Amino acid sequence: MEIHTIPLGPLQTNCYLICTATTAVCIDPGGAPNPVIAILLSEKLALSHILLTHLHFDHTYGVRALAHITGAPVYASAADRPLTQTVHGRGGMWGLPEVEPFDFKPMPLGDYSLLDTTCRVLATPGHTPGGLSYYFPVEEAIFTGDSLFRRSIGRTDFPGGSTTQLKNAIQTQLFPLPGDTRVYSGHGEPTTIGEERLHNPMFDDFSL
Repeated sequence: MEIHTIPLGPLQTNCYLICTATTAVCIDPGGAPNPVIAILLSEKLALSHILLTHLHFDHTYGVRALAHITGAPVYASAADRPLTQTVHGRGGMWGLPEVEPFDFKPMPLGDYSLLDTTCRVLATPGHTPGGLSYYFPVEEAIFTGDSLFRRSIGRTDFPGGSTTQLKNAIQTQLFPLPGDTRVYSGHGEPTTIGEERLHNPMFDDFSL
C-alpha cells in the first residue's frame, strides 16, 4: 500500500489517502478534497471508503464533497454523533465556516477487509466520546486521529473529553501494538508506537 499525507483545511489537518493499485481509502478529509480527487484521477483509483477518526469540524470539512464526487460511503463512530450539534463538530467557531452536513454509517469495532488486507478498528475515546483508530497490521501502520501524537496526546478540554479515558485507551489499545507500528496522527509528523512508549511525556510511568 501507498500512503499519501495531505494536509487540508484551515487547521492543516492530516488527511490520509491509502492506496493499492486500483482502490483507495480516505481518512479524515478535513478540507476541500481537490488534492485527494487529483490523486484518485491521476492514478485511476476507486475510492471505496471514507473513514473518520472522530467528528470534530477540522477532520470533516471535505467529507460531503468527497462523498458526493466519489460515491464512497462514510463511516464514523455513532458515539460522536451528538458532536454534530455542537460548534466543535459543525464548525462556526473562531470565525471558521460550518461543515456541510453529511450522512455516515456507524463504524463497529473489530477486523474488516479493506484494500485486500485487514483493518482493525480500535476504540480510542477521550479526545471525543467516539474516537476511533484504524490499524493495518500487515502494513504496520495505525491512523490515530487526535488521540495519539508524536510526544503528545489529544486535547481533552472540549465537551465529551476525558484525560483519564484517553490515556487508558492509548495504554490498552495502542501501546500493546508492535513497537515498529507507524503512527499517523491528525496533526504533525508521524512517529512509532515504540517511540511513544519510551518518550511520550504523558506516560512516564508506563510499562507493558
